[in-house]
Amino acid sequence: MKGIVNLSDLSLEEINDILDEAIAFKNGKEVNYHYQKVIANLFFEPSTRTHYSFDMAEGNLGCRIQNFEAINSSLKKGETLYDTCKLFESIGCDCLVIRHTDDDYYKQLTGLNIPIINAGDGKGNHPSQSLLDLMTIKEEFGHFEGLKCVIVGDILHSRVAHSNYNVMQRLGMEVYTAGPLEYKQEGYNFVDFDEVIEDMDIVMLLRIQHERHAGDEKFSKENYHRIYGLSHERYERMKDSAIIMHPAPVNRDVEISDDLVESEKSRIFTQMHNGVFVRMAMIHKVLEDE
Repeated sequence: MKGIVNLSDLSLEEINDILDEAIAFKNGKEVNYHYQKVIANLFFEPSTRTHYSFDMAEGNLGCRIQNFEAINSSLKKGETLYDTCKLFESIGCDCLVIRHTDDDYYKQLTGLNIPIINAGDGKGNHPSQSLLDLMTIKEEFGHFEGLKCVIVGDILHSRVAHSNYNVMQRLGMEVYTAGPLEYKQEGYNFVDFDEVIEDMDIVMLLRIQHERHAGDEKFSKENYHRIYGLSHERYERMKDSAIIMHPAPVNRDVEISDDLVESEKSRIFTQMHNGVFVRMAMIHKVLEDE
């Protein structure tokens, strides 16, 4: 099995090659597989941005697309993840794009003979999100070395935080985390958001996972926004050159004030736009490596 499942498996040269190709696609580079390549999207948990961004990327490359619906599948009959994936290999798919609720689910799939692109595993990895974040940063600043980024929110349960923290450090960035103490990740550089915001080049906010607070009478959206959210007061303290990022979906007036989502410093929708080109580059890389 080849593919892209964890950015720690890629060299910095390979990561930069993907980013450069993504930028080339954005600037008009064309690759067309003329429907000779078939990609299956297997999403075992809900997704909007990642799923449909991959779908658009695959279409832009001229691939045929099969979208797997877990609710109507043989999973209800007890079929394993491995056997589901072997089915798509057996019927002629060239690559699988998989999101799954289990951490490191891809370790169950070493018997596959087609590449996998990890579209998110549990709270472990989200390589395509990290790559689109890096593309957005590279377009903005032209480099990574020495940039300062604070990631704010539920660090402990966030695959976005875990993927970005590690790859950003490898690229020479200074990475900090902030948020509620109960969601602090051991071994990560944890700071007070208010004490560092003026020095940050990138403020990256994470979605509050409301499903984790169901029935918790102590949790208040208003209190979270006041203590950890990007309010107007905090926005005004950011560097003029600093940017705001968020993997989305955004809880408006929780992680960020509603009218700051599309503010001058925000790159939230730019990230979504860049996601198509990054995923085109990822798919092209794994197909060309075959």
